[in-house]
Amino acid sequence: MAAPATNEDGVDFETAVRGVILSLEPGDVMTYGEVASEAGFPGAARAVGRALRDSDGDLPWWRIVNAAGRLVPGHEVEHAERLTAEGVTLRNGRVAT
Repeated sequence: MAAPATNEDGVDFETAVRGVILSLEPGDVMTYGEVASEAGFPGAARAVGRALRDSDGDLPWWRIVNAAGRLVPGHEVEHAERLTAEGVTLRNGRVAT
């Protein structure tokens, strides 16, 4: 069964996800799954990752981590630098909880 094209409010996936991510303030961190749920598309964590990957770079991608708090593979150094600049504490390559 395919995911719905719009959430309960009639907002399409990309618009809803962008809205959630753009609402994050410096120092805020969410998981891909949390973004998907907040956007009205629970269970679409991987699609959030694809949306970030395919975005034009205007989204604060560094505020999103995987469910274990790990940083984006291949971009760990930049990811860590951006998060720590916003006051986020990291331990062993993960957001400290």
